[in-house]
Amino acid sequence: MFSLLLIPIFLGFPLAFSLFGSALIVGFLAFGSKIFFIFYSQAFGILTNYILVAVPMFIFMGIMVEQSGIGKALFDTLEMWLYRIRGHLTVVVILTGTALAACTGIIAGSVVMLGMIAIPHMLDRGYNKELACGAVCAAGTLGILIPPSVMLIVYGATAEISVGPLLMGAFGPGLLLSALYLTFVLVACAINPRLAPSTYEKSAMQISLGKKVVLLFTTVFPIVFLVLAVLGSIFLGVAAPTEAAAVGAFVATVLALMRRGLNWSKFRTVAMETTKTTGMIAVVAIGALCFVGVLLRLGGGQVIADLILAAPGGRWGVFAVIMLMVLVLGMFIDWLGIVFILVPLITPIAAQLGFDRIWFAIMVCVMLQTAFLSPPFALAIFFLKGVIPDKYGVNMGHIIRGVIPFIILILIGFGLCIVFPQIITWLPGVMIG
Repeated sequence: MFSLLLIPIFLGFPLAFSLFGSALIVGFLAFGSKIFFIFYSQAFGILTNYILVAVPMFIFMGIMVEQSGIGKALFDTLEMWLYRIRGHLTVVVILTGTALAACTGIIAGSVVMLGMIAIPHMLDRGYNKELACGAVCAAGTLGILIPPSVMLIVYGATAEISVGPLLMGAFGPGLLLSALYLTFVLVACAINPRLAPSTYEKSAMQISLGKKVVLLFTTVFPIVFLVLAVLGSIFLGVAAPTEAAAVGAFVATVLALMRRGLNWSKFRTVAMETTKTTGMIAVVAIGALCFVGVLLRLGGGQVIADLILAAPGGRWGVFAVIMLMVLVLGMFIDWLGIVFILVPLITPIAAQLGFDRIWFAIMVCVMLQTAFLSPPFALAIFFLKGVIPDKYGVNMGHIIRGVIPFIILILIGFGLCIVFPQIITWLPGVMIG
């Protein structure tokens, strides 16, 4: 089945159709016409899953924030405050990406926005191409880990884990990665000043402290308010993730109206992009669950479990094999396919080995961060390449070389979460049920 799946993927067919097609061929040969009932059951189950109702609302919220101009305003304000720091634009990129990650659960919008705003700004001032591109890709992909994250919603529904603790557990690793990125760019620019020439707009020096404080408050407050409205209600036990997602969609719309950053054309864009992204997720989910349904009914799940459990090194050897699988698959398959295919197979194994469910799930999600940066099929790389003007001469080689240090930083953060599991487990432990 996996061999049959890889053929259409490498030929360029969409993942959803590749999953469904391979499942249909093998399933029909094994079960005959009964395969259609299996497919119906899988599709009905995913489309009536109450937890997944949060997905389109979180997507709507993220795209609304992007369209409202909150991200650009925050970028400009942070630049006014941090212009004296060497490499300040890379610092601003990472801080802005971290802030946007707490408002959006998808990466396309963050990477594209940061790329369009920051890359010309940095390259015009002589910043190193690799550093600039790597910082944008790494910061833009934090949104898939830092809550509210669509990936965490999908993971919780697939693994049958409560989404609230998952969202809380991802905060620590997400902020840890952001801190590692910041440390890296500051140290790199201090060691090699040629990476980031010390230049800045003179206009930043002419703005009074009082005006800077006002600008900081007006740009940071909407993000803080939105995060508290969504995650605060989940943490305090006031609302379930689905209800909190509805609150977030509403608050994001109100904030866009208050900023006068919303009109009918933008609202239509938000609605259409939400519909297309949600539809893509639904189609991939159905294809993946049909694939997994056939695989499990043929006994493939037990075969995979036996192979993984036979790894040397005990439970940590098995853990290493699972994470290596996630790392390698992330180079070739979109995160949706990995979650829907692999999670149903590895979740029972993790439980059998005695790993904490929340900790194990977040560790998988941290490792999936590399999927957006690891060639050959790294989405962030392609998103960024598509928005950089040709006049800057940035090619795929620059971007790939730029993301390599950040992949290493993700693996360092992954190791820290193994050594200090409280990074993940502390916040869910104090969460009000």
